Amino acid sequence: MFAKLLIANRGEIAVRIIRACHALGIAAVVVYSEADRRALHVRLADEALPIGPAPAPESYLRIEAIIEAALRAGAQAIHPGYGFLAERAAFARACRDAGLVFVGPPPEAIEALGDKIAARRLALATGVPIAPGYHGADQSDETLAREAARIGYPLLIKASAGGGGRGMRVVKSADELPAAVESARREARAAFDDDTIFLEKLLLRPRHIEVQILADAHGNYVHLFERECSIQRRHQKIVEESPSPVLTPRQREMIGEAAVRLARAAGYVNAGTAEFLYDETDGSFAFLEVNTRLQVEHPVTEAVTGVDLVQLQIAIASGARLPFRQEDLHQRGHAIEVRLCAEDPVTFLPTGGRLTRFDVPPDIRCDAGVETGDEVTLYYDSLLAKLIVHADNRAAAIARLRTALDACAVEGVTTNLPLLRAIVAHPAFIAGETTTDFLTAHAITQRLPVPAPIPDEVLLAAAIADVQPLARGRAATRDPWGALGPWRMLRAEMPLRYRDGESERCVRITEDASEWRVEIDGKVYIASVLEACSDRLTLRMRDGRIERFRIAHNGETRIIEWGGQRFCLVHAALEIERLGAAGHSHSRAGLEAPMPGTIARILVQEGDRVSAHQPLVVLEAMKMEHIVAAPHDGIVLRLPYPVGALVAKGATLVELEEG
Repeated sequence: MFAKLLIANRGEIAVRIIRACHALGIAAVVVYSEADRRALHVRLADEALPIGPAPAPESYLRIEAIIEAALRAGAQAIHPGYGFLAERAAFARACRDAGLVFVGPPPEAIEALGDKIAARRLALATGVPIAPGYHGADQSDETLAREAARIGYPLLIKASAGGGGRGMRVVKSADELPAAVESARREARAAFDDDTIFLEKLLLRPRHIEVQILADAHGNYVHLFERECSIQRRHQKIVEESPSPVLTPRQREMIGEAAVRLARAAGYVNAGTAEFLYDETDGSFAFLEVNTRLQVEHPVTEAVTGVDLVQLQIAIASGARLPFRQEDLHQRGHAIEVRLCAEDPVTFLPTGGRLTRFDVPPDIRCDAGVETGDEVTLYYDSLLAKLIVHADNRAAAIARLRTALDACAVEGVTTNLPLLRAIVAHPAFIAGETTTDFLTAHAITQRLPVPAPIPDEVLLAAAIADVQPLARGRAATRDPWGALGPWRMLRAEMPLRYRDGESERCVRITEDASEWRVEIDGKVYIASVLEACSDRLTLRMRDGRIERFRIAHNGETRIIEWGGQRFCLVHAALEIERLGAAGHSHSRAGLEAPMPGTIARILVQEGDRVSAHQPLVVLEAMKMEHIVAAPHDGIVLRLPYPVGALVAKGATLVELEEG
C-alpha cells in the first residue's frame, strides 16, 4: 500500500478520496488553484500544493504541474477522481513515465474505451448491442449529412472524447444539422481538445442504466450490478438509484455480463462504468459508452453492496487482488442519490457566492465539498454535495430522502433543492416511471413552487443601509455595497435594483430632511433612522412602527434578519439619476452575461434587425455553450465585446433597441 497519494481534483470527490486515504493510513496530498486556496479539500488534506490560477486549463488540467507537485511531495500514486484529467490517456501515461502509479485503468484501456467511437467498435466486436448510428473516420459535413439521413431523425450528435453532456446535441430535422454539428464540435474542442463527433439514433423515452465494473491486474473481473440514472438535466444526471426499479433478475444478469465482457476485451483494470440505454417497449439494451473512471454516483453502489469503491481502487492500483468473486456480491435494500448543485432550479445556470448556511441532516450520507462559510466559485462544476439514502426497499428510501431534503437548509447561494424536492415527491418517480425525459414529460420545472417575494420592509432596510453611509460621507471604499459613485444629497433620487431569486425588484430612495422616502413597486414608505451600525439598523416608520433589522454582507449578497426570518438579496445594479432628469428609455435593453465566460460566437452585427427569441451571442462557460437570445423584436445597437473576449457575469453582451 502507498504511503502518500496525490489527489488531482477538487470539491466533493477530493474530500471523498482524502477520507478513503485516511481510512487506509495513507497521507493525502491535494493540489489547488487560486480560487480554491481556502477550499474544504485543502483544509482536510495532509499537504496542499498550489498549481496555478483559477481557470482549469491553467491549473487542474496542467498535467506537467500535477506531476511535478506529486514528485515534489514524495507521493507514490495519483488519484484523478472524475472530470478534469480522469479520462485522459496522456495523463495516465505521464504518471507511468514519471514513476507514479495512476489510480485507474492503463492508458491503453482508456484509449480503447474512453474514446466513444473506439468503444462502439469494440462493443460490436464483442457482441454487445449498440444503437444505430455513424462512427466513421470521415468527419466531413457532407458525410455526416448523408449518414444522418440514413439513420433518420431525431438523432444525437455526440463528442467522441466527451462526457457530462458536453458536445451533445439533439437534432430533430436536417435543417438543424449544420448548426448543431458546428456547435457540438466547438464545445467538444473547448472541453476535451478533440472535436471528433459521431451520430446516434435518438431513443425517445429510454432509461439510462449503467453497470459498475471492477477488475484487478491479475485477470479477475466482476460487476457490482446496475444503477439507474435516467433523471437528467442538460444530459447530466441529478438522481441515481440502485437497483433499477424495472430490471428483472435475468436482465440484470445479461447487462452485467455484457459490461464485464467489454471490460475484459479492453484489458481493463480498476473501476469503470459501462452505460446503456434500455428500451422498455421491448426490453432491449443499447451500449452507450464506458466511463473509464470513478463515477459521481458510486455511493449508491457502495450502499447496496457494502463495498468501498475508492478504497478498492487504491488497493487494486497497489497490486492487490479483488477480495471477492462475482457470486459473493449481492444487492441489499435500495439506495438513492441526489446531486445538490449551486444552480438555478429552473434554468440550470450555475450560481456562486458565499454559503452563509449549509445544514444537512446528520442521519444520512452526505459527500460534500463545502461547509458553511465557503465560497462557491463559477470556475468549476456546480456540484456542492451528494445526498445518499439507503433503506430496506425503494418506498422506504424515497420516504427517507423526502424527509432529508425537507430538512436541508442552504443559504447564500441559489441551489436546485426545490427541483430535487419536486422530483422525489412526484407520483411518477414514486411509481418508478423514470425515463430520460422525466423533467420535460412531467413539466417539473414549471411546477416548482414560486417563492414568496421579499417583504417590502426588508427591501426598505437594504436601501437605507446602502445609501445612508454615502449620504453621510462615510462610504467604505472597499465595500461593493457602498460603491454608489458620485451620488450626493442634492434631492437626488437613487434607483437601486435587487435580485430576489429570478425576480428583480426596483427601489427608489430619496432623503427628505431627516427622513427617507422609499418607493417600492409604486408604494411609498417614509422612515427615519433610530440606530445604524455595521450589523444593525432600527427604523421608525411614519405610522409609528419600530422595525429592527440585523444586516450582514457576503460579497454581492446582503443578508437581512427581520421578524425571525433570514432573507438574501443580491445587488443587481446601482444607477444614478437626478429628480426631473430624463431616465433611460424603456425601449432599450442590455442583454447580460448570466455567468462569467468567453464569447464563442457573435451571430449578428450592429444595425441588424432581429426577432424575438433569435440567438444573438454564444457564451462558452463551464465548458458548455449558452445562447443569449433576443427578448423581443428590435435593432442591435452595439456589441461591446469581440469573439474570444472573457466577460464577467452581468456584462452587457448586446445593446438592443425595441422596435
